[in-house]
Amino acid sequence: MSRLRSATSVLSKLGQRQFSDIAPRITTHYTIHPRDKDSRWKDVDMERAVDETDILIIGGGPAGLSAAIRAKQLSAEKGQDVRVVVVEKAAELGGHILSGAVIDPKGLTELLPNWKELGAPLNTPVTKDKFAFLTSSGRIPIPIFPGLPMWNHGNYVVRLGRLVAWLGEQAEAAGVEIYTGTAGAELLWEGDEGKLVLKGIATADVGIAKDGSPRDMFERGMELHAKCTIFAEGCHGHLTKQVVNRLGLRSTAEAQTYGLGLKELWEVDPAKHQPGLVEHTVGWPLNHKTYGGSFLYHLNESDGTPLVAVGFVVGLDYENPYMSPFREFQRFKLHPSVKSTFEGGKRVAYGARALGEGGLQSLPKLTFPGGCLVGCAAGLLNVPKIKGTHNAIKSGMVAAEAICEGIFNGVEAGSEPTAYEQNLRNSWVWRELTSVRNCRPSFHSSLGLYGGIMYSAFSTLLGGREPWTLSHGTPDHARLKPAANYTPIDYPKPDGKITFDLLSSVALTGTNHEAEQPAHLTLKNDDVPLEVNLAKFDGPEGRFCPAGVYEYVPLEKGEGQRLQINAQNCIHCKTCDIKDPTQNINWVVPEGGGGPNYNGM
Repeated sequence: MSRLRSATSVLSKLGQRQFSDIAPRITTHYTIHPRDKDSRWKDVDMERAVDETDILIIGGGPAGLSAAIRAKQLSAEKGQDVRVVVVEKAAELGGHILSGAVIDPKGLTELLPNWKELGAPLNTPVTKDKFAFLTSSGRIPIPIFPGLPMWNHGNYVVRLGRLVAWLGEQAEAAGVEIYTGTAGAELLWEGDEGKLVLKGIATADVGIAKDGSPRDMFERGMELHAKCTIFAEGCHGHLTKQVVNRLGLRSTAEAQTYGLGLKELWEVDPAKHQPGLVEHTVGWPLNHKTYGGSFLYHLNESDGTPLVAVGFVVGLDYENPYMSPFREFQRFKLHPSVKSTFEGGKRVAYGARALGEGGLQSLPKLTFPGGCLVGCAAGLLNVPKIKGTHNAIKSGMVAAEAICEGIFNGVEAGSEPTAYEQNLRNSWVWRELTSVRNCRPSFHSSLGLYGGIMYSAFSTLLGGREPWTLSHGTPDHARLKPAANYTPIDYPKPDGKITFDLLSSVALTGTNHEAEQPAHLTLKNDDVPLEVNLAKFDGPEGRFCPAGVYEYVPLEKGEGQRLQINAQNCIHCKTCDIKDPTQNINWVVPEGGGGPNYNGM
């Protein structure tokens, strides 16, 4: 509790003084400190080059690439050329993709029926399912029957980043233009408030110094205008959250609820490797009030490497500010029924990513004048099934079909592709999400995990046909309780064999950012971390971030601490933007090409 005492002491001395009086400014980004009020930018040429396309897709993941491929299929069938451009902030397609992953192939089969002949990297059919409830030292098996969300026979264990890279090859072969290392930074609008139409986006500027001033190598981003823009950024995307907020697309939806998924790849002892084995657990080390669980997936690599993907998901609606999802993950691997899998093995990769878990109740309006939302940008993850790729692919296809129909019929740029949401509601995606809509919110009862499991089983038996719809209630960031209500959690020290420290884990992500640029983890107010987050919650940023981006360090002068943001560590998981209790952190895109470099995670 020493941090709380030191923060209180500093606050009592500060009075009305601002954080910037006792420590350097934290945020220098132009989204917080506008350039038109900065004399250093007065003589800088801010004109942008402009390019135009028919369909612009933000994000080169499963949803975005499927939309691109489907649009090109339709244009070929009609004999009408439709220009499709995809912008992806990662240096390579798949570089920022992280998922378990077990996928249901039905979406891919609809998109590319001959995917096997085309060489899709689906090499590991599921051969065995296991599900269990963990106690601190035991394991209670839970049966899985056909028809339940956890039934995985007919599905495939994949390295999703490699599937995405393969989809990119199919898209380029079809004539799609893909620009990697290109970050979408700004929305471009036409019209007045209340009648806004999305014209397109602007890509990120490059060559800006850490202090927010222009460097000699400064280059303005370019404008990309489109008849329709598809947002396929994944969970809690930078531009997606802007368009949702600007147009009020959540006005009739519940707040989204999220999970943080952490994952490692291990090369294990071949004697312990069972290609096609899929295991899931709930329970320990999380208490019954905290949503979450684990997965172990045994892959069948073409070169014979005995790889196991292990992961842990923690619902970001947890209340204890001392919880560290990363350290809960490390502790999980020490369970007697889990540890043996990794003994004698070698960890080869690590990563983390936020997941949108709200389901049907949290879906925003999916269309607006000039664009639409697809995949995890919309929130189409099936939570009890722990799968979203098939829904992402299908939503991209349905969006492309609606948009292309409008283009073929000569609609004007900026029209709203309303047929997309209507058609998605009539598809198996909507039926699937409807049937499981009450599973995740049922964990918010007083029984927590136990109530959620019982209700989910009941709901599944009814086929999701119960007449009521449960509420998610409070947003995740507002669920965090004051540190005074809790004591710090005593996590086991990493042993360097099964469990690891945070910084050595981040080193495995390959994350990298241009050093001389303003931190893209921006603060709306530099004073809030000290005055609220540290004083009331004992600095939860340093625990909920799975990459060591945030840490409180001693002040250079005087007593107390200040927040230090290690932006170079960021792995683009978006947890900070979601879980910050004051919603003071705003994640914006860094220069294109920055971030993790996941090799098929």
